[in-house]
Amino acid sequence: MPETTWDPTAPGILRLPSGRLLRGRGLSRPLPPGPAPDFALYLLGHRPAPVPWEARWVHWPDFRLPADRADARAAFGEAWRRCAAQRVEIACLGGRGRTGTALARIAVLDGVPPAEAVAYVRAHYSPHAVETPWQKRYVRRALEDLPTCGTN
Repeated sequence: MPETTWDPTAPGILRLPSGRLLRGRGLSRPLPPGPAPDFALYLLGHRPAPVPWEARWVHWPDFRLPADRADARAAFGEAWRRCAAQRVEIACLGGRGRTGTALARIAVLDGVPPAEAVAYVRAHYSPHAVETPWQKRYVRRALEDLPTCGTN
């Protein structure tokens, strides 16, 4: 039977409270060993190179916030829905700031209170996740736009 989700002990894996698994990583490092993602969400200031799996790009310059907040919100909802049954990867260049911020926003979709989401991701993914004050504020304000997260 083919694997449909990540090995929960593999590096970069974040287990959400629901048990769903996501892999966060930095694109500046080699692809980790093991199965490829079924779907990836790439958070970059430029369009990424094509990959042999389904992927979505969110225009998100380094150390900033997403250029299109509605697109990012829809992408987070898609990643959260898909990770229930697929291997979903969230990645930016370094795997910390943008990736950590997206993982925290997705954790809010999974039920983590926004005020606790950064600490949750730092404890369960990387202590360096979510790098800037505005990224932290973006996570804390996640509930302001939560009702529209799953509409795309």
